[in-house]
Amino acid sequence: MKRLVWMGIGVAIGVIAFRKVTQAQSSLGPEGLNRAVGRLADGVYDFADAVRAGMRERETDLRTALGVETADLVRR
Repeated sequence: MKRLVWMGIGVAIGVIAFRKVTQAQSSLGPEGLNRAVGRLADGVYDFADAVRAGMRERETDLRTALGVETADLVRR
């Protein structure tokens, strides 16, 4: 009975190790690199959008506080 338990534990560890190695191989290949760069680019794009939205909101707040018309920008 002990041997059967240890064999089951060994098989489970082997399956887990095989899955981890397969994941590592896929992340190191060209597809994995493309996915990582894509995620990074998406993150940078989202951050830039958030910064632009914040800038627009702050500019609107400042223009309202100063009483500057937004139509003045259109004429320039």
